[in-house]
Amino acid sequence: MKPAAVGGQAVIEGVMMKAPERLCVAVRRPDGQILVKNDPFNGLARRWPALGWPFLRGPVILGETLVLGMKALSFSAQQAMEDEGEPVSPWAMALTMLVAVVVGVGLFVALPHLAALWLGRLSATGFDETSLWFHLIDGVIKVGLFLAYIWAIALMPDIKRVFEYHGAEHKAIYCYESGGELTVEAARGYPRLHPRCGTAFILVVLVVSIFFFAALFPLLPRLAEAAWLNQALQILLKVGLMLPIAGLSYEIIRRAGDRGARGVWGALLWPGLQLQRMTTREPDDRQIEIALCALKAAVATDRAEKSSITVL
Repeated sequence: MKPAAVGGQAVIEGVMMKAPERLCVAVRRPDGQILVKNDPFNGLARRWPALGWPFLRGPVILGETLVLGMKALSFSAQQAMEDEGEPVSPWAMALTMLVAVVVGVGLFVALPHLAALWLGRLSATGFDETSLWFHLIDGVIKVGLFLAYIWAIALMPDIKRVFEYHGAEHKAIYCYESGGELTVEAARGYPRLHPRCGTAFILVVLVVSIFFFAALFPLLPRLAEAAWLNQALQILLKVGLMLPIAGLSYEIIRRAGDRGARGVWGALLWPGLQLQRMTTREPDDRQIEIALCALKAAVATDRAEKSSITVL
């Protein structure tokens, strides 16, 4: 029988695992104990099946992942640091996500667009957003900024440990999907690079956006008479178009993962797998143990209906 679809995310001193019916976070506390938070999960696509259709499910899953990931990070931070204070409020979490989105849009959408526009005006040919060169340069700048960002945060000791838990998450999922025994000894031998990783998804989104915008923007009429307003509206349009681009990118990642990364699908996945060499590190056995604790709780057959927290 095909195993249930499981996705994961590294958090602070722990791992989150999401199965079709359960969402579990395992965290190692400073005293060495493992805390497992085991919650029921009823995703949007289960409640409204139309949201699970191809090309719609990608943006839905991305949105759910962002919200659930922030909640898991908040929980893991409190447990890993033995914070006895009040949990982060929904308003504070929403504000944090809003700030993160605004910074992300500015850094990875607005800045590359304006930089490509400036370089186009400096060039002998004077290309603009109707030119393929504009979108190629825009895309190269986006990818360069993304790689620089990953490289910079990887220098931080805390982020390095998160990347180790990221590797542990991948090994545990690989072991589960391959039908292996869910033990540290078995999971240790599996790769830390996984084709369905969110890092690979982001890179596919960036590449797909280059071709998407290069095909669309030459066909668009001028959006405003004022040059500054026209560019601002184009940037906003790019932000809005990220939803269909995310939907298309998700289908590419999903199809490539189902095909076992062979042939042309393997070629599409290869850059994302190589990028994971930056966002994952080889975990130790204690970190793999944490990932397996979260995974076992998420895929357990004797699922409880209510939320529960277990100390191991």
